[in-house]
Amino acid sequence: MEYFHYRDSAGQQELFAEDVALSRIAERFGTPSYVYSSAALVRRYRAFSEAVGDALVCYSAKANDNLAVLRCLGLEGAGVDIVSGGELARALAADIAPAKIVFAGVGKTGAEMAQALDAGIGQYNVESEQELELLATLAADRGLRAPVALRVNPDVDAKTHDKISTGRAKDKFGIEFNQAEALYARAAQMDGIAMRGLAIHIGSQLTALAPFEAAFVRLGELCLRLRAGGHTVSHLDLGGGLGIPYAEDGPDAEDGQLNLADYGALVQRTKRDLEAGITLEPGRWMAGPAGLLLTQVIRVKRNGNKQFVIVDMAMNDLLRPALYGAWHDIQPVAPRPGEALPVDIVGPICESGDVIATDRALPELRAGDLIVVRDAGAYGAVMSSSYNSRMPAAEVMVRDADSALIRPRLDYDAMLARDVLPDWQTGPAKA
Repeated sequence: MEYFHYRDSAGQQELFAEDVALSRIAERFGTPSYVYSSAALVRRYRAFSEAVGDALVCYSAKANDNLAVLRCLGLEGAGVDIVSGGELARALAADIAPAKIVFAGVGKTGAEMAQALDAGIGQYNVESEQELELLATLAADRGLRAPVALRVNPDVDAKTHDKISTGRAKDKFGIEFNQAEALYARAAQMDGIAMRGLAIHIGSQLTALAPFEAAFVRLGELCLRLRAGGHTVSHLDLGGGLGIPYAEDGPDAEDGQLNLADYGALVQRTKRDLEAGITLEPGRWMAGPAGLLLTQVIRVKRNGNKQFVIVDMAMNDLLRPALYGAWHDIQPVAPRPGEALPVDIVGPICESGDVIATDRALPELRAGDLIVVRDAGAYGAVMSSSYNSRMPAAEVMVRDADSALIRPRLDYDAMLARDVLPDWQTGPAKA
């Protein structure tokens, strides 16, 4: 089922989220607003879990950390992959079992590690010798043994965008592959550390199986060497990274969509061959297609040969196009009949880079019309800011014919309350 779809409404086609008209969401909650389909989240979680078989699926909170999203997946049995103390707080607030929380990331602070130890999380993916030593000390001081998987860097090029590749030797992530065996042996002797196994993650938005295969093979070879040396390797964290097709013919989908069944078969084969428990950390694949960004046209203007459609969302709401040159499909909520013509969709921020889409063929758009940016459920709201003192988009979740505000839009009072004037600036300004 397509959870964002057109249907007849009052004699014309209109885009719906499940059974809720997007025009109704705009009326109730304003624009811009992220809109998430709970049914899509559930369906994608279930499809992924079925494909990979007996594995711990820890949704990657960095893709979308809204409590309602975490809770929706948690109710289905998902764990959570976190990379900060803030994400840990969110996972716990969403009632995720601590044993299903995996703490990844190259820059965990001592305070964050202590926070996670006190919560009793299930696994730390350690990325350096210094991190391991600090974690061991903090755990031993508490009379604990921290469950650890060493994240290794396999030097595998995921063939994805340079800014979201994480498994090459030149990337900051993971332990050098040729040093991992010695560090694992040392870690196994540390007070405060309970070695569980190995972890890997090579990047995001992968649309081909070959990089996964190469990385899993290297991880398997290391696993077997460690076992031959007398070490216990009971768990393998295979990371995430599955891509989604942002458009059938868009630049992000030039290799097509990775077949979930093929990926699942690879995971299950790796588990079977290495006889290890498996953890997986999908993020974008789970949340991306389950959300869109609803925005309203402010005005349409022409400069030379260019027609610009200026909308009330901007790069502070959705950074991906400006940061990565990313493609998102654009659709009108209530398309007018007639010829589609090329337009640029731009925001109101004072940056030439505030462009959502370039030369997109769309039906005629006028001030007040609603359009949507598709596949915005991942790396959308989580990367938003208040640049130009703009309030980031609200967030809404739908379920069947119900809709709920799950993250309100801040108002100006809330914005100003974050700032505090120093004592020496009190008093009236000069006339």
